[in-house]
Amino acid sequence: MEQYINNAPFALVIVFLIIGFVFLIKGADFFVEGSSSIAKKLKVPSIIIGLTIVAMGTSLPETAVSVTASLVHNNELAVSNVVGSNIFNLMFVIGVCAIMTPIMVQKDTIARDIPLSVICALLLLGLGYLALGDVHGMILGHLDGAVFLGAFAGYIFYMIRTAMKARAEGKKVEIEAVEELEDGELKLLSYPKSIFCIVGGAVAIAFGGDMTVDAASRIAIDLGMSQTLVGLTIVSIGTSLPELVTSVVAARKNEVDMAVGNAVGSNIFNILMVLGIASAISPVSLISENVIDILVLVGFSVVVWFFARSDRKITRNEGIAMVAMYLIYTAYIIMR
Repeated sequence: MEQYINNAPFALVIVFLIIGFVFLIKGADFFVEGSSSIAKKLKVPSIIIGLTIVAMGTSLPETAVSVTASLVHNNELAVSNVVGSNIFNLMFVIGVCAIMTPIMVQKDTIARDIPLSVICALLLLGLGYLALGDVHGMILGHLDGAVFLGAFAGYIFYMIRTAMKARAEGKKVEIEAVEELEDGELKLLSYPKSIFCIVGGAVAIAFGGDMTVDAASRIAIDLGMSQTLVGLTIVSIGTSLPELVTSVVAARKNEVDMAVGNAVGSNIFNILMVLGIASAISPVSLISENVIDILVLVGFSVVVWFFARSDRKITRNEGIAMVAMYLIYTAYIIMR
């Protein structure tokens, strides 16, 4: 698909970009409906589904881009893609959702999930820059990849135990919102339909994300942007479009827990799973700017954690501030 888009006329590339967005939007819609139905049927809190199934599904584009790059030994921008995507998820995705409707944040998200995402970022900094895993600095080697994947396996095991415990206790899903949205509650689907929606939605998300990134990269290059700048902006934002679309759809359907869980969970998945698989296949190089970007990610994570702790919700004004901080960061990337 990438080769075909690169050789296509400019007008046709714009058509591909629009088609990619359609697949993303409809795929995310199906994915949220299927995941939410299963969560309610199994009496599992939506936040758990958001942190696992939805987060993994919307991380498919990052996984596809990084693994493909590793297979062809062209993965210099893998870390930039993941860190850029994580900052986009944290500040822009959650910020936009908060602007649409104030987000009530659960205690577990404040006490466990956001701090865990910070720990993952610091682990990336330690293994990559400080060479705590392999002996060479500024490189994520095979051993580093094994550490990431081991931590990822432990995280999944813990989340499954948490979900089973919640189900055993009969914990109900509580969705708090400041205002009712016109879409109302999600309808419950049967198990076969839910699974079909999840699988079909994930395929559409992956296909739409890939087509969107390829088309956007081609447009950016034709407009004179460098490949490095494309990787730090278009690719990282493009591969995070599923998280944005899925979280916005979830927020519009009053599934605000899933919106936050999806964004934070995707950040954890991107570092542990995506970079874990990529560096296990082939060593991934860091560039000097990655260190600054990782520190920015840690700083933004602390900001979101602070907002979430205040009255256990992220308000519209805080959402506007988050989006503004992300735009300032983007301007910094373009100018440096």
